[in-house]
Amino acid sequence: MSDYIITCCSTADLPQSYFDEHNVPYVCFHYNIDGQDYPDDLGKTIPFDKFYKMIEDGAMPTTSQVNVDAYQEFWEPFLKEGHDIIHLTLSSGISGSVNSARIAAENLLESYPERRLVVIDSLAASSGFGLLVAEAVERMENGASMDEVIQWIEDNKLYLHHWFFSTDLTSYIRGGRVSKTSGFVGTMLKICPLLNVNDEGKLIPRFKIRTKKKVIQEIVHQMELHARDGFDYSGRVFMSQSACYADAREVAKLVEARFPKMKGKVMINDIGGVIGAHTGPGTVALFFFGDKRTA
Repeated sequence: MSDYIITCCSTADLPQSYFDEHNVPYVCFHYNIDGQDYPDDLGKTIPFDKFYKMIEDGAMPTTSQVNVDAYQEFWEPFLKEGHDIIHLTLSSGISGSVNSARIAAENLLESYPERRLVVIDSLAASSGFGLLVAEAVERMENGASMDEVIQWIEDNKLYLHHWFFSTDLTSYIRGGRVSKTSGFVGTMLKICPLLNVNDEGKLIPRFKIRTKKKVIQEIVHQMELHARDGFDYSGRVFMSQSACYADAREVAKLVEARFPKMKGKVMINDIGGVIGAHTGPGTVALFFFGDKRTA
């Protein structure tokens, strides 16, 4: 058994079954909807279909990151049990949670100086973050040392690609990320923005594509352009989606057909409450390893 564990936060958007099977503890972000605070607990408190229906009906959820006290309460039992910890956080380009995590780690290590608690900024989000966690966990389970896993994460996290598109601009307009005028025009013209995550871990709009059919083709084309070893890509592919499983499945079918050497089938997960509070329904995301993100 390894003498260290890997932990993360709920925004890795992996299913509960994964965390249970691999014994990966996670700490929950929170969101507030209709004046009530909820943990981002993988759809247990509010099922994903209900959550996205609430947004469709006009709810405007807000989110909060894990604070210093919550991190300390989360980690301390593991340190008391004698575990060292690698913790991966949501991208610093999206959230300040990495700062809270680092402060919490410093505080705890004053009380547990014999232990190690290493906080790593994933520069990733949603099931892209989850893919990085899964790769790190696999290496731990295969006997890699704590230092070897840390080095692998740092060496590879900028090779993890995130591509997102949305067929519903409503939440982007409500949140001010798209102006009302641009959103109205985009909706009328059936424009689906295609975005990715840059080398600073920030979500960047890249293309404005008309019609869902074309954006589905384009997101797969971006994988063709960037995937490690091109059509011989042999790694995992994860996806996440917000109340649009059929669209995600269409992308997955194309990926599985064009990359026959990939590891297993595409894993499609739900976008959780915290990420979904900002995307709303209608978002599809694709994650794979490829060339280095440089901008």
